[in-house]
Amino acid sequence: MRQDEIWDADTAQRYDTPGVGMFSPDVLGPTLVLAALADGGRVLEFAVGTGRVAVPLAALGVPVTGVELSRAMLARLREKADEATVPVVVGDMATATAPGRFTLVYLVYNTISNLLTQAEQVECFRNAARHLSPGGRFVVELGVPDLRVLPPGQAGLVFHSEPGYFGMDTYDTVRQHLVSHHVTFGDTRQARLARSPHRYIWPAELDLMGQLAGFELESRHADWTGGEFTGESRSHVSVYRLPPH
Repeated sequence: MRQDEIWDADTAQRYDTPGVGMFSPDVLGPTLVLAALADGGRVLEFAVGTGRVAVPLAALGVPVTGVELSRAMLARLREKADEATVPVVVGDMATATAPGRFTLVYLVYNTISNLLTQAEQVECFRNAARHLSPGGRFVVELGVPDLRVLPPGQAGLVFHSEPGYFGMDTYDTVRQHLVSHHVTFGDTRQARLARSPHRYIWPAELDLMGQLAGFELESRHADWTGGEFTGESRSHVSVYRLPPH
């Protein structure tokens, strides 16, 4: 499935869960450290979606622009913020161009993995670099592949299970692809299945992508609160920076 087919109107409607899930204050609040990383300058969010992060940042007085491929997701954002508050360029985060220069570009919640080839992911880094002023930062939030717990000969892993929901990832380790399957159900025999394809990236590979685009790794933490990144961390927030001159 193409990304614009996945992020349709139905998905955009279900994506927003105000006050709970990834919209809950304990998840969203720490993300707003991005305001400090912007260092008083303009900010660009790749794959801005429905504005989960951009709208609160704009409310803090940070000038935020977005890039978004899905018009359905953008329509949902427009219910919260107009074009003057959060201007958005419709296009792919690996190629779209927003006007002006920025001190910060960011890409959160595993979204770089929606680009399904290594070449596209490298182009995403290069696109970030093209938008940044000297010394600017590119921030990527990304999960660490769970391959250590994938038994030999088994292609899938349940990553979450609770009443009414379970999630499972199936892996193609040759292409570094996975498909996330989300199954929701009630008391009947009926269930809803949603799927999304990804290309997973090891932290070291991500760093090399940064180097190819002219970045240096400035910091890496396990989460937005600054927790130490270790071999047991399941995700990371990595900050890349361009040379100041």
